[in-house]
Amino acid sequence: MYKFETILVALDHTDLDKELIFATAMIAKLAEAKSVKFINVIKDLNVPAAIKKEFPNIIHDAMEERKKEIKREIDRYYTEDKSIVKVEIKSGQPTKSILKFSASKEVDLIIVGRKNEKPGGGVTISRLARRAACSLLIIPKGFKRRISKVLVPVDYSKNSLDALNQTIDLLNIEHFPKPKCLVQHVYQVPSGYHYTGKSFEEFASIMEEHAQKDYQVFMKKVDPTKLILEPIYTLDRHEDIISAIYKTAKKEKAGAIVIGAQGITAAASLFIGGSAEKLVQLHSEIPVLVVRSKEKQKGLIDIIRGI
Repeated sequence: MYKFETILVALDHTDLDKELIFATAMIAKLAEAKSVKFINVIKDLNVPAAIKKEFPNIIHDAMEERKKEIKREIDRYYTEDKSIVKVEIKSGQPTKSILKFSASKEVDLIIVGRKNEKPGGGVTISRLARRAACSLLIIPKGFKRRISKVLVPVDYSKNSLDALNQTIDLLNIEHFPKPKCLVQHVYQVPSGYHYTGKSFEEFASIMEEHAQKDYQVFMKKVDPTKLILEPIYTLDRHEDIISAIYKTAKKEKAGAIVIGAQGITAAASLFIGGSAEKLVQLHSEIPVLVVRSKEKQKGLIDIIRGI
């Protein structure tokens, strides 16, 4: 696995910025980041040509003032090494600007905030999740809980293996209290189970037995770790895997959910996969990390640069 060496934090000039700056200090230390870039995109300023002519520095001065404001916040809330920190102010469409900037700097992780308010405010998380050529961490407003458990949903695919190994890599450092890692597999009973002569509960038991066997095979591919990895098998009775994941996270009081992303489709559009995308779209009170492995970033960056 790889470290998140270059982190990009998307700020939107609201009170949420303070929480993101504070959280980033911990995350950068945890990830052993070498570069942390805070970016704030000011939407295109429709300044009349006559005003620009009379005040040629008006846009430049506005952007410089915004940079100073953010630097003041960083000085107040960022407690780690500030020599690795840079602030970028851009003008344009926020999501597009963030994507292009992240591709040009080959960013490993984008951090954004979730306001859990009405749609339309702040950074458009879903668009970033679909199109970012790197991992994405979503931090909800007001989240200050110490993380003692991390939930990693797995379907025994390569994507979920990437997510679990990345979680282990991040948490398996000596100077950090090691949270418990909950490895959740959600299974369903196929609709044609009654043709087997088995009851729903009987077939559910069969499916769980197979899930447990598959887990043992899956775990042989997982990076060695001293972390506590606790399997959880969840029966989805309502064909709603995401609800099953989220309910488990709430019940277990997980401090974060980590899920793997898909790569690129044949149509050259970037997607994170149905389950991951639905999880991102939830107005979750729990931080969500969508992991895209380093290998999957190759080739995606050129596409983002062309947006």
